[in-house]
Amino acid sequence: MRDPLGRLFPNLPRQVRVALDWILTIGGAVLIVLALKAWVVNPYRIPSSSMEPTLHCAKPAQGCEAHFSDRVLANRFIYRFRDPKRGEIIVFKTPGNAPVCGTTRAHEVFVKRLIGLPGDHINERDGIIYINNVRLNEPYIQPSRRDHQPPRSWDVPKGQYFFMGDNRAQSCDSRTWGAVPRGNLIGEVFFVYWPITRISFR
Repeated sequence: MRDPLGRLFPNLPRQVRVALDWILTIGGAVLIVLALKAWVVNPYRIPSSSMEPTLHCAKPAQGCEAHFSDRVLANRFIYRFRDPKRGEIIVFKTPGNAPVCGTTRAHEVFVKRLIGLPGDHINERDGIIYINNVRLNEPYIQPSRRDHQPPRSWDVPKGQYFFMGDNRAQSCDSRTWGAVPRGNLIGEVFFVYWPITRISFR
């Protein structure tokens, strides 16, 4: 049976058809990968200690516990079908048009935990978080990593979300630069794929 290119271009030499077949195959594979990254799943690296010990960054950076930074996958389409849930670890772009947390440009990509939903009133007292005056259960926070600052409070606007790192004492997050609009959310972290010893679903 003649190959598809042979049927379309019967007068092309076989070597040319084979070369074109390889080019189309490789090009198609690249397009599929790019489409997956753009709309389905995308990899990210954990660069700082703000999510320790849940997600590791690499020594010798301050506060990092591991020799290699965790590499994670984020589900980019899930929030097209449902709203984000409190406690999820989410990849997002920082709000506003100015750099934050020592970054060099606006809208940097961060990975942090969703704490406050639209309309929530948030209090932080002696490192403990209260949502609408009810203490938030946070088993993922180590006591030594809580941020023992004077009491603070925030109101989350409609259509926005409030994020914090699990390493509260070393996390630059919504407490500093405010809530994040829904449109800035990229996706939920669902899988750690590197290093091998850290492979796990979130």
